[in-house]
Amino acid sequence: MAASEEEAFEALRRGGAIVLMRHAIAPGGGDPPGFVLEDCATQRNLSADGREQARRTGAMLRSRGVAIAAVLSSRWCRALETARLLDVAPVEGSPPFDSFFANAEREPAHLRDMRAALAGLGGMAAVVVTHQVNITALTGVFPASGELVVIAAPASAAAPIRVFGRIKPR
Repeated sequence: MAASEEEAFEALRRGGAIVLMRHAIAPGGGDPPGFVLEDCATQRNLSADGREQARRTGAMLRSRGVAIAAVLSSRWCRALETARLLDVAPVEGSPPFDSFFANAEREPAHLRDMRAALAGLGGMAAVVVTHQVNITALTGVFPASGELVVIAAPASAAAPIRVFGRIKPR
């Protein structure tokens, strides 16, 4: 295991860290034109490999002694399904973590809302299941599907985002 991964796990066990997770494997990119948020049949969804990847990730977190108090998720079906399959804490759909991939002009407002939501966790150990574009905007990291980026819980919406490390998908 890379040093970065071990540092990330240690930060999670210590507390005061948040996991930003890119949803598990969902073949393709973006969403079909005209997709409907409330209708999973119109969206790009997890593959069987993606569902298994999410289950393995949840099992890995539990086996490494990581206690998660909350799971926030983008409301996109592939993110919600990933979050539920982790089976580490109750899942709450959270609009700030929805994708802005198709609306790049929304990035500044989206970034502000994501930072406020993270600060609003008050240092609680949480997993946030979201999208590559969101994680990259927050951290500069371009995660693989199912990858975890562990950050320090920000004290305020204006606080810089500090990355403890990355945990490769399982």
